[in-house]
Amino acid sequence: MTRLRAIGQRPWLWAWLGAMAVWLATITFTGGQGSGQVLSAALTFGAFFVIVALGQMFVITLGPGNVDLSIPACMTLAGTVAMKTMDGSSAMIPVGLVLALVVGFGVGLVNYALIRLLRIPPIIATLSSSFLFQSTAIWWNRGLRVKPPDPLADFTTAKIAGFPVIAILVIALAVLMHVVLTRTIYGRSVLAIGQNMRAAHLAGIKVERIRAATYVMCATLAGLCGYLLSGFSGGAALNMGEEYLLSSIAVVVIGGTSVAGGFANVPGLWGAALFLFLLVTMLNTFGAGAGVRLVLTGVIIIGVIVAASGGKHRA
Repeated sequence: MTRLRAIGQRPWLWAWLGAMAVWLATITFTGGQGSGQVLSAALTFGAFFVIVALGQMFVITLGPGNVDLSIPACMTLAGTVAMKTMDGSSAMIPVGLVLALVVGFGVGLVNYALIRLLRIPPIIATLSSSFLFQSTAIWWNRGLRVKPPDPLADFTTAKIAGFPVIAILVIALAVLMHVVLTRTIYGRSVLAIGQNMRAAHLAGIKVERIRAATYVMCATLAGLCGYLLSGFSGGAALNMGEEYLLSSIAVVVIGGTSVAGGFANVPGLWGAALFLFLLVTMLNTFGAGAGVRLVLTGVIIIGVIVAASGGKHRA
């Protein structure tokens, strides 16, 4: 009984239980038809959510007020620059990847400069900078949608024994980031800053260096996601990152990370990403209207967050 209670108090568990519940409800309604395809699609789209959520998780863990709202614009700019530079050439794929990462790195530097030098709250700084980055993407794109090189498009849609390759790589990335969070000085410093910034400073932690590195890492991951998503969707679109604005935050919160900072949970990100995708799929399968779908989505998400928070508080 004690062991079961301890398991129930793990915040990541509720996201996975929610994902499993909505998947079972969907395949039950369809009589099991297309269950494999639904799961494969969930893993593919969930991978993109997890990439940006990993960076957002580290930022939110820094403490109250820390959030990056420039992720959609960063994805768009990175994808646009990479696709236009590659111009469909397979030989330019590595160059496009490097450029996407460099764009993300630059976005992170600009965000932190606004926060640190101008003393602008992170939520305002990143929201304001997103207009700058989105405008730059529009100027760079000039209304064109350049197709990705065929090898990149094939890679983002490839499967091994029915399992998406991109999901395998993002699972490996999540494992790496979990190690970074729990086993490195940087990760422990992020947790310490989120718990008490002043105490972390007095303990000798270079608070501002850690914060700068975290915002840069978040934007770099967003740049990577924009690059891969452009390859997957047939090119960079100016609205390609819109759904990742609130979703990146929702995945982090549903996954068990505390919005108050100081506590992060990597395993829960995958459960939350799958939950969000499968929830929309289930409601579409049930034939729910747009209004009903939005209301039910909000209610179910709130229920999962409350369940996870309750378990964490009891712990």
